[in-house]
Amino acid sequence: MPDDLLSPDEINALLAGGGDFGDSDEISDSDSEQLAKVADTFANAENSVINMLAGKNVTTNVSAPQVMTQEEFTAKFSDLPFIFSSTFGGFDDRPLSLVVEQKGALTLADLMMGGGGTQLPEPSDLYWNASQEGLSQVVGSAFTSLAGLLGGRRLMPENTTSALAEDNWVAIAVEPADKKLWISPVNVSIDGLTPFNIWTCLTLDTALDISSAMKDALEGKKPQPQASSSPMGGGGIMGGGRQSTGPAVDVRPAAFQPLGGGSAGGAPSPIDLIADIPVRVTVELGKARKSVSEILALTAGAVVELDKMAGEPVDILVNGKLIAHGEVVVIDENFGVRITDIVPGGTAKAAS
Repeated sequence: MPDDLLSPDEINALLAGGGDFGDSDEISDSDSEQLAKVADTFANAENSVINMLAGKNVTTNVSAPQVMTQEEFTAKFSDLPFIFSSTFGGFDDRPLSLVVEQKGALTLADLMMGGGGTQLPEPSDLYWNASQEGLSQVVGSAFTSLAGLLGGRRLMPENTTSALAEDNWVAIAVEPADKKLWISPVNVSIDGLTPFNIWTCLTLDTALDISSAMKDALEGKKPQPQASSSPMGGGGIMGGGRQSTGPAVDVRPAAFQPLGGGSAGGAPSPIDLIADIPVRVTVELGKARKSVSEILALTAGAVVELDKMAGEPVDILVNGKLIAHGEVVVIDENFGVRITDIVPGGTAKAAS
């Protein structure tokens, strides 16, 4: 029997809505359930980002995730795809790749460059870079959602690279050709444009570790069982209304010392407690809004016009919060800023 035919068990799994095929013994039902959420997370990120870029209705259809080796995955392609690679910053720097059909990558690039995606450009580094930016937004959005499934773990895409695949390519370049992958295929359909496919690729061990971390996060949200000596007993009201058979517990209201009007005994004030914490002070000369195509067209000597008139006060921000306005001065050979007024409600006024 040819290797590319599905076995009866695999067919039954697909008909039953199973989330994987091939090496199904390596992914349990509970892992499949968690990894289906990962697949949906990336599909939703692709939908929202591409919808924002295209300004049109976008539909993303998730097919059953697959497990296969890198070389088996490569063998399914007749044309060289575009590969966006990243690592999971915050999850042991595990590798991740998005494999995109060429037409899909060029569609994304044209949308990023302000086009409508109807006339695809000729492949070039300029358009590949634009496509990388779009896929970077997809991964960033997916990581934000995935962090919630992992119990609030802070995730960030790092070490991002992209390129059109070359001969003898593999989805995850840092892994050997016989490395097993967990692959989630998504078909992206944009109104009026040719549909294309994106494959989210993780190594199988990374996928299983993510599933395990997701299950651990779910366990952490479950209330801990109370001790049998508690007033509610082992079952409590929610356990069927059984009365406690444990020893009596002395229960009384908590007693607190009355609050005084000041800091007793010379205790530090709240401001004193945080006085040594460093903050970032930024002076903002002005802003400009440009399209991706305008940014890519910038060269040495180009002038970017800002939204402020010459002589207008500059903005002074602390950790991104506007606190004051000022004027730029020169102190010896360094720039400085002289504060001219404090913004009402700003941090500087509140701390004074």
